[in-house]
Amino acid sequence: MKPATARPAALRGAGPSPKRGPMPLQPTPRWRDLTRSPIRQMTIECTRLGGVNLAQGICDTPVPEVVLTAAREAVAAGHNAYAPAEGVDELRRALAAHMRQRAGLDYDADEVIVTAGGTGAFYVAALATLEAGDEVVLFEPSYGYHVNTLHALGAVPRFVPLTPGEWHLDLRALGAAIGPRTRGLVVNTPANPCGKVFTRQELAVLGEIARAHDLVVFTDEVYEHFVYDGRRHVAPATIPGLRERTITISALSKTFAITGWRIGWVAAPRPLVATLATLSDLVYVCAPTPLQHGCARGLEVLGDDYFAAIARDHQRKRDRLCDALAEAGLPPSVPEGSYFILADLSRIPGASGHERAMGLLRDTGVAAVPGEAFSTGPEAATTARFCFGKTDADLDEACRRLARRR
Repeated sequence: MKPATARPAALRGAGPSPKRGPMPLQPTPRWRDLTRSPIRQMTIECTRLGGVNLAQGICDTPVPEVVLTAAREAVAAGHNAYAPAEGVDELRRALAAHMRQRAGLDYDADEVIVTAGGTGAFYVAALATLEAGDEVVLFEPSYGYHVNTLHALGAVPRFVPLTPGEWHLDLRALGAAIGPRTRGLVVNTPANPCGKVFTRQELAVLGEIARAHDLVVFTDEVYEHFVYDGRRHVAPATIPGLRERTITISALSKTFAITGWRIGWVAAPRPLVATLATLSDLVYVCAPTPLQHGCARGLEVLGDDYFAAIARDHQRKRDRLCDALAEAGLPPSVPEGSYFILADLSRIPGASGHERAMGLLRDTGVAAVPGEAFSTGPEAATTARFCFGKTDADLDEACRRLARRR
């Protein structure tokens, strides 16, 4: 019997196999230029220099006690196994009721899928509806995780700049960005990083464009309760004719100050739901089960006063930081929503937004995210994003440090 280790006949007498040197593992070409998020980079630099972190949207305000208590009770009660792929039933019902009561969205509980945060929701929504090479329109400045998710899936982002300062829609630029490969449109309202809140009239125009070009509308409404100066958040899926082509995405990360819990959701027309649940299960398995129970209880108990206080308290924080930035010679663009401010760093020396943000951090100990994280235009070199979703003590310290520039 031929030994199992015998060499193939074609190789007999050919001498020993040549030795090959070690072959280090490397990423595939599509990932070789991928770098760490500038948001995380600035957080690392801030920690190294002992600064005040206004870069990352950590949201270190207190978590509602009812949410914490319910999560602890869920752990103690044994809710520590995998949740269903669709999410815990109590949370799905609570989310459907929350959307109906506070945004006028008409989704049944079985059209809601709990996900690993809003970023997880966007990933599975894009994975379910896009093919490699499909183009997706985003308004710039845009959120980097949206852009990188599209790149990860082989989709192609097409950027449409909003008018700086007022952040108006440029319909001519939008029309030029839409072509035969365009499949989707991302609407982030309130927007990260510029704080734009899309009006009902603007959303109606976008709805007409989406219908005319048969586009999927992906929303990001994570900051829906962070809206200021008497404005109201308008959910795109409430616009007549948009519900059937809209995938509504949000999260409780900011609303309950639980960014590390990773509790988000996606709501969509029923034909998509099973696929979204299966993909969420494939990629993330489930959001943490006991934390889902905690969030469900919070949504059931917390009423209008809680959500009104979010806007009221953060408008005060916004005004405090905007004043400090203006007094420091860093003129802010006052946001209509979210908890971020874009400010002008052109008076700080540097050839890029990164150099200017690092200069600010070294000089004052206040960390911000450079404009290149959000924009491909020339304004990226002179802008940075500041987060005001902070405790009053941290925000006061940041303002004191910014005052060193007067």
